[in-house]
Amino acid sequence: MFIDSLIDKIKETNNPTVVGLDPKIEYVPLKIREKAFNTYSKNLKGCSEAIFEFNKRIIDAIADIVPALKLQLAYYELYGIYGMEVLLKTINYGRNKGLLIICDGKRNDIGSTAEAYSSAYLGKVNIDEDVHETVFDADALTVNPFLGYDGISPFINDCSKYGKGIFVLVKTSNKSSGQLQDLLTHQGKSVYEIIAELVDEWGKSLIGKSGYSSVGAVVGATYPNQAKILRKIMKQS
Repeated sequence: MFIDSLIDKIKETNNPTVVGLDPKIEYVPLKIREKAFNTYSKNLKGCSEAIFEFNKRIIDAIADIVPALKLQLAYYELYGIYGMEVLLKTINYGRNKGLLIICDGKRNDIGSTAEAYSSAYLGKVNIDEDVHETVFDADALTVNPFLGYDGISPFINDCSKYGKGIFVLVKTSNKSSGQLQDLLTHQGKSVYEIIAELVDEWGKSLIGKSGYSSVGAVVGATYPNQAKILRKIMKQS
């Protein structure tokens, strides 16, 4: 189960933080960029190869001191098919170094499309009647709850089936999050409190030996007062 693996890695490294690999070509050191551009030219392929080399060096430096990597999918999609290839190579490289992999894509849609997202990142793709393959095979994925349970249930099903995890957006760190998340409902509770209650309910079937659930929450540290409220609601996330 994902949550137990995560907690075991946190204890092993004595470190609850993760390293985010959110690469853009301008973040890559000049020497690495120049080498990639000389080999592949100044194009999307060259950018992607430079990013992968930089990712590998970061992973080599931190693999024994953190439990997990968080890969922001947008920065890989930015470089097209080459960027997505680097995403997969980075996932495999990090996993081979013993790291858990969290893909940050904030995915969601109606049921059938959510199933496709979940199959790509957490589950398996059906090729034929008895043939199934993994694609990105992350350990966990961030998801958006805005469509309600039928947009979340495919991810929960794959978490149960394949030992994966999800992190549901509850109270995000951006400045304008309050425009929606802080609104009061007819119940007298904020939207983020209602989402937290749903997360707590959705996660009850995925509680591990640690007492925590593989259905986690995204709560921005920029709002510490709300975080205290949310911890009381989501005691097992």
